[in-house]
Amino acid sequence: MSKKFYVVWKGAKTGVFSTWSEVQRYTQGRSDAQFMGFPSQEEAQAAFASTYTKALMKRSLANKGSSTSQSRSQKTNTINSSNKSMSASTSNINADIQIYCDGACSPNPGKSGTGLAVYQQGKISTLYYGLYQANGTNNTAELNGLLYAFKLAKKYLANVEKVQVLSDSKYSIDCITKWAKGWQAKGWTRGKGEEIKNLALIKDCFSLYQELKSRLVISHVKGHANIEGNELSDRMAVLARKEQQQDLIKYNGELDIKTILAMESG
Repeated sequence: MSKKFYVVWKGAKTGVFSTWSEVQRYTQGRSDAQFMGFPSQEEAQAAFASTYTKALMKRSLANKGSSTSQSRSQKTNTINSSNKSMSASTSNINADIQIYCDGACSPNPGKSGTGLAVYQQGKISTLYYGLYQANGTNNTAELNGLLYAFKLAKKYLANVEKVQVLSDSKYSIDCITKWAKGWQAKGWTRGKGEEIKNLALIKDCFSLYQELKSRLVISHVKGHANIEGNELSDRMAVLARKEQQQDLIKYNGELDIKTILAMESG
């Protein structure tokens, strides 16, 4: 396997690293982490001197150029380049609708917002942003994303058989799919009667999840890993925080992937 180098723009430590274990050490557990791999040290150093957003755009354009050189027969067996990264995490799921959700908070605790990106049959269809909180956290923003993704899923399930919800927050997913059932059995407390943080949000999410789970697929995706849907929902979350948009509303701008990816990331 050829040597690979990694850039960490946001993490406990930033810079150019030569091992994946270093990247994990400095980014694991951070919802704001920004990192990417490169085939050479020179490319990694040039990318680190620039920004994560520019590196992401450059890679997206390179992937697009590569895909256009394929033959028509090859294209029938691949996903369109604009959705290539997304397909890597959803290709084994037979769902007509995918809803990516993400939260952004700066500082943490501080001003937070939530974003969603809806895909229909593998193609971006709608973006949402809002749910601003003046005193939110990364976790409340992520839980809000999951809650409103479930609410959207319920509407779509009137017409489709299955909906997939994707989040980069393992905390949010585990709260709803692993821990909530036990907490409920203990009277909504942790072991030894300890208080559960963000309980109201967790209860709302769990109630809706219980209603929909037979037709709902919940998936964890890696944040800031060049997965298009995750990146788009991230940009919407930051937009909600910056504009202090309290209601969840549709993004009315043109759904131009390159333009939206150039927006500020979380």
